[in-house]
Amino acid sequence: MWNPTSPVTGAPETGLTTPTYTLVVDVAPDVNGVARAVTALGGTQTGVEISSPSNPFTLLATRPKVLRTVPALLANGQLPSVPKNTWTFSVRKGVDVLLGQPKQVMLAKLEVSVPAGADTADPESVRAAMSLLSGALWASSAGLGDSLITGVI
Repeated sequence: MWNPTSPVTGAPETGLTTPTYTLVVDVAPDVNGVARAVTALGGTQTGVEISSPSNPFTLLATRPKVLRTVPALLANGQLPSVPKNTWTFSVRKGVDVLLGQPKQVMLAKLEVSVPAGADTADPESVRAAMSLLSGALWASSAGLGDSLITGVI
């Protein structure tokens, strides 16, 4: 039930002061997705633009079209290969690569592959993994942005 509350408070980032992003429902490219578009900015974000057809600033979440389940045990009592349910969460942002030229689309994508059955057998571990990942991304947003700009990890 991915449904970010609008406005979203952005993580701390070099050059942005208390960034916020107002979201509206957008059309996902397929039935297994949920999309939002940024229609207003808050805080100090000089030079950042809201979403438009030629300059997207959007969020997209997708789930597998068919959720996989744990397969039956083999005759020897062993579990065969366990399928994964892969979810993606992404941001598309139009960016300038050379002034005076058309925008290019930057894509930031998070892919989460959950072994089938973990949702019911170990939901607390699935949630803990998302908590750690979200917290680490939040805590290191400025460093990640700086790395993308400087090329130094």
